[in-house]
Amino acid sequence: MLILLKSGVSATQIEAISARARELHLVPQPVRSGAQEIVSLTGQTSGIDPAAFSALPGVARVMMVHAPYRLASREFQPADTTVDVSGVRIGPGQFTVMAGPCSIESQAQATDAANAVKAAGAHMLRGGLFKPRTSPYSFQGIGENGAGLMDEIRARTGLRFVTEAIDEDSLSLIEQHAGMIQIGARNMQNFSLLRRAGKSRLPVMVKRGMSATLEEWLNAADYVLSGGNPNVVLCERGIRTFNTHARNTLDLGIIPAAREVTHLPIIVDPSHGTGNSAHVPAMALAAMAAGADGLLVEVHPDPGHALSDGEQSLTPDRFNAMMKQLRALAPAFGRAM
Repeated sequence: MLILLKSGVSATQIEAISARARELHLVPQPVRSGAQEIVSLTGQTSGIDPAAFSALPGVARVMMVHAPYRLASREFQPADTTVDVSGVRIGPGQFTVMAGPCSIESQAQATDAANAVKAAGAHMLRGGLFKPRTSPYSFQGIGENGAGLMDEIRARTGLRFVTEAIDEDSLSLIEQHAGMIQIGARNMQNFSLLRRAGKSRLPVMVKRGMSATLEEWLNAADYVLSGGNPNVVLCERGIRTFNTHARNTLDLGIIPAAREVTHLPIIVDPSHGTGNSAHVPAMALAAMAAGADGLLVEVHPDPGHALSDGEQSLTPDRFNAMMKQLRALAPAFGRAM
């Protein structure tokens, strides 16, 4: 059960609503979804008459939400959400492409990648400062040394970065330099990091964990939403299965399934989803056809010498060719690029 509060509700009124909930053996939790203040009630709500709250001062509306994820649910918000990243829209009617190297390696590499993806029509630049790796001996990213480089590239190209936060300290740094925060697959259930992202002023991309169900994924999004940040984008990046033909299994079937139950935008990462650059264009086109709102694609000026994920990175020429295909296909699906 969600108690939607009126604008200008007082702390005294919220406490009165919470006290009434406790009288009914429910647990109240005040949350904020953008400008909307809410009291979320947990416990046995099935037998509770909404009238027990609807007449209380400060209450605008009482909603029964049956999904375990509440704020991400279409029961809470039937209309699709559009997330704005400094003027770049992600949501219905658009097809937004974020592209660039897995990791920022040097000024020359990052600048070349940025110029190439912008020329091909990308809307945002991807590039990691921090790179969580399976092996502690693999390249971990250039870290905070790349923050100033992000500012420089943005000033030259106008492209906003989306980049991964691996902990609360890195998130605080990224807030100062990026346009969007990425929560990686390994951190999808890092609840303290999700809560911190919920307090951020930046939009947040939540990648699906490598073995996460749809419900678990949307619950992760709700951690961010319940912290007061309404600007959440979901990213399908492939799950771990028994297959040997690809790095992961790109689960495009989750897109229409998610569409039925959540209002949040959904993008697809075909680079991690396949692990093979030869397969990325086909899966990118399939993602558009399946109803995705955009892509997160790895592009590197010299994939053969990339310090991470070179085998799944497109060259600028191949990325440009893929973008031409996407632009040709977009009108058939009512999308603008």
